[in-house]
Amino acid sequence: MIKRKLTGYRAAVGAIAAMGAMALGGAASAKDLTMGTTSPTSSHFTISVAMSKAIETGMEGSNVSVIETGASVDNVLRLARDEIDLGLATTDILISARNGTGKFEGNAIPDTVALYPYSASILLIAVTEESGVTTLDELDGKKFNPGIRGSAAETLTTGILSMFDINADLVHGAVGDAVEGIKNRQIIGYSKYGAANSVDATLHELMTSTEMRLIGFSEEQEKAATEAMEGVGFTTLPAGLIPGSEEMRVPKLNVFFLTRTGVMDDDTAYDIARSIHQNMGLLVEAWPQLADYDIAADAVATIETGIPYHPGAERYWREAAGS
Repeated sequence: MIKRKLTGYRAAVGAIAAMGAMALGGAASAKDLTMGTTSPTSSHFTISVAMSKAIETGMEGSNVSVIETGASVDNVLRLARDEIDLGLATTDILISARNGTGKFEGNAIPDTVALYPYSASILLIAVTEESGVTTLDELDGKKFNPGIRGSAAETLTTGILSMFDINADLVHGAVGDAVEGIKNRQIIGYSKYGAANSVDATLHELMTSTEMRLIGFSEEQEKAATEAMEGVGFTTLPAGLIPGSEEMRVPKLNVFFLTRTGVMDDDTAYDIARSIHQNMGLLVEAWPQLADYDIAADAVATIETGIPYHPGAERYWREAAGS
C-alpha cells in the first residue's frame, strides 16, 4: 500500500516565504526584454535562445537578454521580483504560483499567466546500472540528485518521493554537479526534464562513460501522483529510448513561457506571441521536432483547458487560430 504524505509536497520553503506580497511593477518595455530560461546544458536553453531571436526578428528594435536560471520555480520567483519579463515554466508550477500551493504555499502570485506553449516535457529519473536500483522505492537511502535547485523537476521529484515516503539522501546541485557526481560514484542518479520523448544532452553525455537505467512509475504510483498533483499527467516512454530500457510510464507536463500581467502590457504580450508564431522557422532550426507543431492550435487548446493566458497573448492566439 502506498503511503501518501502530501504535506511534504505542499510545504513552503523559507526563501519563498520571505518573498512577501506580490510586487506590481511597471510594464515591460517592448524594446528591452529579459528572458529567464534554465541551465545552459539543457535543450530548453537552446530553444530559448532561438525564441529570443524570433522575438527580436518580429519586434523591430527590440533586444532580448537570455539569462541562465534555476528553471521553473526560480523563473516565477524572478517574475514576482520584476527581475525578468518572461520565463519558462511547466503547467504545475504555473498553477501552484497562481493558487499559492506547493512551493508557493501562502505566497500566491495570482497574476502569473502564459504567453505561449512550446513543448511537452517528460520527467526522466536516471540511475546507474551499477546501483542496482530498478524502482522508485529503491531510491530510499541512496544519494540522489532530484533536479536543478528551483526547477520544476526538483519540485515534482521531491514531492513524489515525499508522497511515497521514499527517503532518498538528496544531494542538491546544478546539472553539471550531478553529472560529475554520477561519474565519480558520489551519487547514483539524478532527475531532469527532457523534451518530449527524447533523452536530454546530459544523459547522452553520461552514457558515453557510464551505463545508465531509466526508472518508471507503477500503475498505483501514477494514479496517486495524478490525483494529488494538479497539472501533472503521464505518458509512455517507448522501449529502447536508451540501450536496454523497457516501455514505462513517466510524468509529463506542458512547458510555457510565462509573464505577469503586472509587468507586461497587452500590446507587448500580443507582439511576443505574434513574433514567436511568425518566426517558427528559427525555432525549428534549433529543435527539428517542432517542424509539424501547430503552436497556435496548441495555444488555443491549452486556453480551452483552463490555462490562464495574458489577455494580449490570448487575443493573438485566438486570431491566429481563427477561433
